[in-house]
Amino acid sequence: MSMDFSKNATESPEPCKAEVKGSIPSWLQGTLLRNGPGIFSVGETSYDHWFDGMSLMNSFTFKDGEMIHRSRFLRGDTYKANTAANRIVVSEMGTMAYPDPSKNFIVKAITFLNHTVPDFTDNGASNFIKYGNDYFATSETNYIRKIDPVTLETQDKVDYLKYLPANLASSHPHYDKDGNAYNMGTSIAEKGKTKYMLFKVPAVSDKGMYSLKNVEVVCTVPCRSLLTPSYYHSFGMTENYFIFIEQPFKLDILKMATAYMRGVNWASCLKFCPDENTLIHVIDRRTGKEVETKYYTGAMVVYHHVNAFEDDGHVVFDVIAYNDNSLYEMFYLSKLKENPGFKDSSYSKPNYRRFVLPVRSDKGFAVGDDLVKLKYTTASAVKEKDGKLMCQAEVLWEGFELPRINYDFNGKRSRFVYGNCVEESALAKKLGKFDTETKEMVYWSEDNCWPSEPVFVPRPNGESEDDGVVIVSVLNSNPGQSCFILLLDGKTFKEVARAYVKVQIEPVDCLWGQCCVRLGHSLYSDSVDFILRIHNVTEPKATEVTQIISAFILP
Repeated sequence: MSMDFSKNATESPEPCKAEVKGSIPSWLQGTLLRNGPGIFSVGETSYDHWFDGMSLMNSFTFKDGEMIHRSRFLRGDTYKANTAANRIVVSEMGTMAYPDPSKNFIVKAITFLNHTVPDFTDNGASNFIKYGNDYFATSETNYIRKIDPVTLETQDKVDYLKYLPANLASSHPHYDKDGNAYNMGTSIAEKGKTKYMLFKVPAVSDKGMYSLKNVEVVCTVPCRSLLTPSYYHSFGMTENYFIFIEQPFKLDILKMATAYMRGVNWASCLKFCPDENTLIHVIDRRTGKEVETKYYTGAMVVYHHVNAFEDDGHVVFDVIAYNDNSLYEMFYLSKLKENPGFKDSSYSKPNYRRFVLPVRSDKGFAVGDDLVKLKYTTASAVKEKDGKLMCQAEVLWEGFELPRINYDFNGKRSRFVYGNCVEESALAKKLGKFDTETKEMVYWSEDNCWPSEPVFVPRPNGESEDDGVVIVSVLNSNPGQSCFILLLDGKTFKEVARAYVKVQIEPVDCLWGQCCVRLGHSLYSDSVDFILRIHNVTEPKATEVTQIISAFILP
């Protein structure tokens, strides 16, 4: 397939009814929100990196067996400034914006100062987050944008820094059963210290006030280096613990401050250090303190956590891991134009890895002993001379990304994972349902079709973990055929229905890269995390079950 990834999308703000083939379950009633890059050129200027494109938001509303689609551009300050100037004037992670050569010295001087102490973009093209009763488009900067989840209209700009010292924040929060949100942020050189923060945003806010006004810092973790904090895209959570991976994939703050002057982008200030170990932090949710044991593993790059749970004195957590940081480089638009088939010999295939961390006392164990006592995994945690545990993961599968689970099982032991199966590139041709117990994968694919990140929606009062449907947008390059939203049975992984969208679904919805990092967004432009609001209409009184599916894409 040849695809023009630099083509600007068009918005369709008016509701458009899709043509449905098959039968959409009557219980599936709600709205799926997704976002990702949609505008790649303004006037005579273009973005250098695909993740930098200005955000296009999509909604897919299911009701009474029908589906309605609409889309809008996120009209934040970045969008307004760029369109007003008819050129790109706000820098993104992979694209440094320079003033019009015709502008005077004062304008150029102000632009320089704004990049020395950068004021980041509000181009929230990575995911959607729910704080309290409000929905926000987000990337991984300190800015998020409130949006109307029905009309997709852009509303207030919110700055994390007004509520807590977070210069950067994850676009993949977790939610507990009460609807409280937990997220991570990085505080850079605040009072001479750089630290990572886990914070809680309460489910209910005072009337007329953002829940962020009541934000609570649960714990802080000091950064190993003052001016080179680790990049992270997600984290893990169990009933009693948080899991944070401080990986040797770092942002050099000093280089970032001088990037504009040196004529390079901010992404060039991200560095992978393959000779350094990865530090795994385990934080007790009850005390807000790290457990005493120190856990290490080899160098790796992780964007997406799958799930985490506790079992007999162990914390088990699953991630999608890479051996290097080459993924981001693949999405420079110049490379995509040179390689329209999207095949890259340098592509580092992701592995689905399981780590097991013993959290009970290691007294009685000798140096060299493996403290993992679970019989169903080959993962290990070997005690070293200084008392640290060197952890080796069990590789459950190769070539798997954008993992999704039944979020009702988040933080608990789960069996099934849905995701994209990747081989020669990050552009998936297959969907997969992986069984973590049998280690078997079931596939869905169709000729000349490229699926995006799948989303599992549990059936109300379902009988099993996989009782529900999997929703995914599919790019269809078959002549004369439209792109469509695919619904698969969560158990059998067979097609239940598809809804053809009359407007073109842009690669923004189907390219795996959407879950990536960006200070301008995230490595995966996760397209795309999204929020699915499901209404259980089978009860005498319709009750609303809100499910946040925070997902992928890297900066």
